[in-house]
Amino acid sequence: MALTRRGFALGTAGAALAGKARGEPEPLRIGWLAALTGPSSAPGIGFNRGLLFAAEELNAAGGVKGRKIEIVTRDTQGDPTKAVNATQDMISRQKVHAIHGPTNSGEALATTPIMARAKMPDLHPCVVDQLIDPDKFPNAFRIAPSNGQWDDAVRQYCLDILKVKQVAVFGDTTGYGTTAVAASVAAFRKDGAGVVYQAQIDASQPDVSPDMLRARDAGAQAIVIWSVSTGMHARLMNTRANMGWKIPFVGHPALGSGDVRPLLDKPANWDNVFLVGYRSCSYDKDGRLPPRTRDFVARLAGKVTLADTSLWWVACSYDAVNMFARAVAETGSSDAQAIIGFLNRQNPYPGIFGDYAFSPRQHNGYPQNDVVMSLANSAREVAFALAPGYA
Repeated sequence: MALTRRGFALGTAGAALAGKARGEPEPLRIGWLAALTGPSSAPGIGFNRGLLFAAEELNAAGGVKGRKIEIVTRDTQGDPTKAVNATQDMISRQKVHAIHGPTNSGEALATTPIMARAKMPDLHPCVVDQLIDPDKFPNAFRIAPSNGQWDDAVRQYCLDILKVKQVAVFGDTTGYGTTAVAASVAAFRKDGAGVVYQAQIDASQPDVSPDMLRARDAGAQAIVIWSVSTGMHARLMNTRANMGWKIPFVGHPALGSGDVRPLLDKPANWDNVFLVGYRSCSYDKDGRLPPRTRDFVARLAGKVTLADTSLWWVACSYDAVNMFARAVAETGSSDAQAIIGFLNRQNPYPGIFGDYAFSPRQHNGYPQNDVVMSLANSAREVAFALAPGYA
């Protein structure tokens, strides 16, 4: 049976009540903050599938030392205010033992200090660099690359492989889009490239042609895009085709989301688009995934829908739940400091998405060498082909 968020939430709530009646051990409650609806929901939906699958798999195997996993989900809708309220509720009323998320950096900028004050263990996939600071936020760990790592991969591909010297940089108007554009522009200029145009575009804006025309008139040779909004991506691709402009798009992983395809005027509009990708979710020269990823995809078959999402989103949240579970299993405690102490000792933690390395002074866990560029329209059985130019 395919997993649904509502079905799983009802199931875990019922199981928790039944467990209390039978005197079973307290469940391990993991708070889950995600934008599951709204214009920035594509990643949240993918993350959600991996998280629920992990919890179901662990519970089917008996849980964590007899303790069931209970997921406490809150849909933030991409709204920082909703994320803050949900975080406070999870800490004060739901009494969760750890939190995964939010999935949007704009929300995480608002919730991370709250979790730090409460000493709440947090594994999040948000990429804004300042979200990780072992001094300010000793409880926060990043389970995905930072935007700096993404930006390095994008910039290297533009300058060293595409050989472009002038770029336009677009982002949406969220906190993430604003900070990502600023960082990207600064890094390109530091490396000697010309940023001839930059823009923040509302993700729901129906007509993106004014910004595309300005970028073309400014002489852009590539457009770098930082947004999770697949609707915005599709409109940019359709507008590029209508302009008869063959400029490459390079940027955010959501450029390759399955949600883009049905929004395109024609499939060819997806050509010449390169997204941030990962070696763990890329086919090798023989068309094979790495062994751990192959096994994971086989276990997902028939249980989790992958055709309309990105494999890394699913794998990342799967790893987060399993990392919390292993922390409790190995320390024998769901106490916050026990979980944080466990995370600080992982070097490496062998996940599906990557081998994470954390220490008390390093809470960015994802390996830089595993960040690559992929062809956005090359998804085949949930993974991508490496972009041209890689060995």
